[in-house]
Amino acid sequence: MKNKKVFILLPSGIALRNFAFTNFNEIAKSKNLDIVYWNSTPFSIEKLGYNEIRLDNIKTHWLTDILKTARKEIELNLNIKRTKDNVYNAYRFPRSNKSIKILIKNVIIKLVIALYSSKKGLEEVRVLINKKERSTYYYKTCIDTLKNEKPDFVFCTNQRIIDAVAPLLAARDLKIPTGTFIFSWDNLPKATLVVDADYYFVWSDFMKKEMQEYYPLVDSNKVIITGTPQFESHFDTNILLSKNDFYDLYNLDKSKEYICFSGDDLTTSPDDPKYLEDFARAVTSLNNKGYNLGILFRKCPVDFSGRYHFLLSEYKDVIVEVAPKWENINNTWNTMLPTKADSVLLSNTIAHSLFVVNLGSSMVFDYATFNKPCAYFNYNQKEQLNFNWDIYKCYNYVHFRSMPKEAVVYLNDANTIETEITEIIKDHSKTVEMANTWFDIICKAPQGISSQRIIEAMKVIISNTKNNQ
Repeated sequence: MKNKKVFILLPSGIALRNFAFTNFNEIAKSKNLDIVYWNSTPFSIEKLGYNEIRLDNIKTHWLTDILKTARKEIELNLNIKRTKDNVYNAYRFPRSNKSIKILIKNVIIKLVIALYSSKKGLEEVRVLINKKERSTYYYKTCIDTLKNEKPDFVFCTNQRIIDAVAPLLAARDLKIPTGTFIFSWDNLPKATLVVDADYYFVWSDFMKKEMQEYYPLVDSNKVIITGTPQFESHFDTNILLSKNDFYDLYNLDKSKEYICFSGDDLTTSPDDPKYLEDFARAVTSLNNKGYNLGILFRKCPVDFSGRYHFLLSEYKDVIVEVAPKWENINNTWNTMLPTKADSVLLSNTIAHSLFVVNLGSSMVFDYATFNKPCAYFNYNQKEQLNFNWDIYKCYNYVHFRSMPKEAVVYLNDANTIETEITEIIKDHSKTVEMANTWFDIICKAPQGISSQRIIEAMKVIISNTKNNQ
């Protein structure tokens, strides 16, 4: 029997980590699926020996991005009205008026919001987006590609990218079944569902309930629980170096045990260097008392600020940078791409560190796969870079409401970090237990076979579509 062909639409580089740098392609091949990457990223999939069709010369309709922004704002307004919860305001970002063009764009956005701020209006905006995208040359090229290639299924790897609207529309108009993957654990409350698909692949029962809450018009039978390939590399023991080899590779002090400090981007954590300094001071103090600890610093891959340079020099006896292995294609944040080597590096960083400390990131789940704890900073700096920023708003985001008590250790004050470190080292079993409970809530267990679930779901969809034709 001839293998079925699946188009994996890659509208953003970040999705490479899930669907190109895991064993996804090999598993699909073993299940008689031929994967073709419909690729708009700067990374060449052919380098990996995989089939690729380029998706170049992308140009959406000029009105689509405006409508996308308005759609998000309307969704957030409706969520506030429905839930009586103002947390959804935290998902808005201020728009600048630095040029006449941008000013005009913002005026149109406000006008669209004013005219369509209702459930019916929201649906009309969605229909208008699709209408405008169908009128583009980009949509026509997608139609031509699909007619020539005749895939049995088109799968979008990121639901929030506007460039993915036309390819999915083209597939649906040609009666090719489509699916989209909800890319991140916090995406649904943020009103980031930009594309329409026949099927929606989510991480967990919890996320499926979110889909039903935020998008009640989506048939629950079309929401498929698969988990995410994001964590799969952590279950591959073949990629792990010995502790001795890892220490040699990064010139680490073999007499020390290291703690990972995972950095955030400038918007998420403008005072991140100050938190790193607080942590480095605590570690230094502990070392003066007989401990022998160090800090592995993994910065955010898209942070080009250079804001940590002074600290790396000032605390060079304590902090060692283990920089993410991402590729910078065009020297801008949106062309920074993950690599397969970075997945290996991250797994090894976790394996050879005691625990991770950061500000509210999903690294808690990465460390949970190794049964290691996570600590979250939970206090504002006295002198803040941005006085409108507040760490407590971060932990009020909707996705943190799924967290069981004690799933992380909170660092509530710079002066108590030292004590918290010693407590974590002494006994972290309860934290790890609850972190894994949280992980199971957020991502379907066992988390190491998510690719397999996605592929099996694709096969079922393709089979059902064929039987219904």
